[in-house]
Amino acid sequence: MVVEVKIPKLGLTMTKGTIKKWLKREGEAVSKGEPLLIIETEKITSTVEAPASGHLLRILAQVGATLPVGAVIAYIGEPGEPLPEAVPTITPPAPSKPVERPPEVVPTPPAQPTRVRATPRAKSIAEKEGVDLTLVKGSGPGGLIVEEDVLKYLQEVRGRTKSGLRVREVIPLTSLRSTIAERMCESLRTMAQVTIVREEVVDNIVKIRSELQPVIERDTGLRLTYTPILIKLVAEAIRKFPIINSTLEDNSIKVIDEVNIGFAVAVDHGLVVPVVKEADKKKLKDIVVICNELARKAREGSLTLEDVSGGTFTITNLGMYGVDAFTPIINPPQIAILGVGRFTPKPVVVGDKVVIANTCVFSLTFDHRVIDGHTAAQFLNELVGLISDEARLRAVLSD
Repeated sequence: MVVEVKIPKLGLTMTKGTIKKWLKREGEAVSKGEPLLIIETEKITSTVEAPASGHLLRILAQVGATLPVGAVIAYIGEPGEPLPEAVPTITPPAPSKPVERPPEVVPTPPAQPTRVRATPRAKSIAEKEGVDLTLVKGSGPGGLIVEEDVLKYLQEVRGRTKSGLRVREVIPLTSLRSTIAERMCESLRTMAQVTIVREEVVDNIVKIRSELQPVIERDTGLRLTYTPILIKLVAEAIRKFPIINSTLEDNSIKVIDEVNIGFAVAVDHGLVVPVVKEADKKKLKDIVVICNELARKAREGSLTLEDVSGGTFTITNLGMYGVDAFTPIINPPQIAILGVGRFTPKPVVVGDKVVIANTCVFSLTFDHRVIDGHTAAQFLNELVGLISDEARLRAVLSD
């Protein structure tokens, strides 16, 4: 019996998948549960297992093709079994050109004929592509236009933008990049996003991180970075202001019980946000281990749906790239996101003295439909209050 292989639904919000790689060739034997192909979804790259044992009779969707959930992409069965009615092989669309095809040229009036010398092949291509041969410079004997001249002309014309600028490279959007574009536009289009900014002295974090590093390394074998510390502090601040940990759905605000903190990780051609589940209930060393594992899987492209689902708040840190401040875009359906800049030593006033201290700009973007500015400010003040109070900071990080 022939079994259909379909694009699986790997998450509630998944609508399509892109074929990244077939792990078996047509005609090869496969076993049920054996890795069959790799697809890229709107969030992750995932391996799809064979739904039955037999032979991969036919592949319908080629690498690069994007199809909706439930689309048939292959057949598994025994050699000689009849396949369903012929279905055309699905191939990825050709990369879109940055410019439209040159417009059809109005023929020269018969009263003023212009004689163009061109080979039959050159004329055929020119007619098919709508090229005016009077604009093409011939390289053949006596200025004869040959096939290569027409192709060169087409390449030059299509290699320009609508403004006439020459295009260096055309980079098709990957499924991940396309999803990021769609979600960010949707986020800005549907939310009333406001960003508030506060600069704070972070010497306490620098000092305590230095003290905890040997302990964390002894217990976990891993280096303590600022990301796990910030996740722990944000989770603590959310305890005081749970409204930050909510969504706006069906015309109602839903405050989420679990505090699941996502942290942005840059990968090739995009960004992923793995999630530390119930961060408010975890010890710092456990968050260190989880962050390290999730970051590794993100770089390797092996994150699972579970790894990236369920986030209720996101932290994005561009400080490592020398960025001081920025306005992060909310990751829907969440209603807030924290942007973290670099730690910068600068003169600050302490009492009646000017001292050199490490400072950092924290940028909180929130959905003004759900919370007001004073609530967002109180949450940000709670966070920086934890950072500036050494005793409280130590208590939270040792909890």
